Amino acid sequence: MKQCAYSSERERIIADAICPVASELRMIDVADLVSMLRFERNGDLADLVASAAELFFLPGTITLGIGGDYYLDWSGEPRVVLDLEIRPKGVTVYARLTLEHDCGGVEINHISFEDPSDNPQHNTAFLEERLLAAAYRPFIPAIQVSRPAA
Repeated sequence: MKQCAYSSERERIIADAICPVASELRMIDVADLVSMLRFERNGDLADLVASAAELFFLPGTITLGIGGDYYLDWSGEPRVVLDLEIRPKGVTVYARLTLEHDCGGVEINHISFEDPSDNPQHNTAFLEERLLAAAYRPFIPAIQVSRPAA
């Protein structure tokens, strides 16, 4: 998604919302996640994402998108990237969740509001409100760490 003035705030909201889901997914052996992506076992992966998400959100709020990617080589730590669809009532967010050994990250690819406001700040507040309404408990802010440039 083309970055704009309110993109980072929306990514922070999404990160805070799905942090516990990411933590649940990180408990799965990375070799299992990589093998599901490698052998295109998207149905199995979708079940795992749904199971992790339904601990914290209403069913169907967070689902696996079209799959994901993995980065695995001899010299580094594995990294798994999952395409997610986040659908609280009135909003659809297509995002990529990155899972690494000691951290995770969220990147919004596209966001669509059913009835968008002309004011982007109102849309951002609406996103947070709808995610809170779909969650079983309030969000705990995710720890934000700047990563060094590669």
